[in-house]
Amino acid sequence: MEVADLVLPVFAVIVTGWLAGRLGYISRSLADGLVHFAYNVAMPALLFITVAQEPARNLLEWRFLMAFGGGSVLCFALVFLVVRIAWGRDLASSTILGMTAAMTNTGFVALPILHSIYGQPAVLPAAIATVFVAAVMFPASVILLESEGHGRPGSSARPVVLVKQIALNPMVLSTLVGLAWAITGWPVPAPIAAYLNIFAAALTPCALFAIGLGLSVEAMRSKLAASLALTVVKLVIMPLVVYGLCAISGLNPLYTIAAVVCAAVPTAKTVFILAGEYKVEEDLVTATVSITTLLSVVTLLGWLYALSGLSAHVQRTA
Repeated sequence: MEVADLVLPVFAVIVTGWLAGRLGYISRSLADGLVHFAYNVAMPALLFITVAQEPARNLLEWRFLMAFGGGSVLCFALVFLVVRIAWGRDLASSTILGMTAAMTNTGFVALPILHSIYGQPAVLPAAIATVFVAAVMFPASVILLESEGHGRPGSSARPVVLVKQIALNPMVLSTLVGLAWAITGWPVPAPIAAYLNIFAAALTPCALFAIGLGLSVEAMRSKLAASLALTVVKLVIMPLVVYGLCAISGLNPLYTIAAVVCAAVPTAKTVFILAGEYKVEEDLVTATVSITTLLSVVTLLGWLYALSGLSAHVQRTA
């Protein structure tokens, strides 16, 4: 029961958020405020303080990037080709649905879960995965969407806007600043560390409660069959591929758990934003984001049980 003891409280916070919104105890409109605080304040604080205090040599684990990044790209390519060839959809739809199955909510779901269960050491691989999603998957999506002319009038300036969005993304920026600090080898002054840790401690409850508060059961009823197919890829196939790559590369237990958890969390809401921006497969993406969020409560628990042997090793060596 040790895994359940660690994980169930995390998902209980999500369920509490959903019940609070469903029963009208707290307005669902407040989810946006919690999301903005977690995304722009609490998460950058945690990422900076974690990365800045880590020895620089530990910050680029190529085996983790190969496992998580390789699994993401392979699952995107699988769905992209199926949608493009078997379903006969255009490039934009194939791109959006491929990303729906492969672009994972590392920052807003995996990071607080890993932080809650395994503590600060698990934040670093989650930060690496978050930067990969923001700096590789997101730009690749926009480039493919733009290549078919789905941009708005005057979209020639979008590459510049895209670069700014990536460079000024709070998760990317805080990680890069933390990396620069780590390279200097300077310790973070105790008052600054204490100040940032106050915000960092707020990430898990705010992020998880906001996920539950914003969960839409109604959205899951549309496009159910296609959504379930994408959900299977996202929550089952992608973590399995990532685990296989971790085993092949000999990745250490903590980073293996982090890679699988990062792969097994719901579809990133970034895909929903892109679908709305480009007016592509909006209903299907909305349904899939909701279904992956709901079902990940069960599938993540299953993955953590499957990795319980590695988890025990991590706890012994901590």
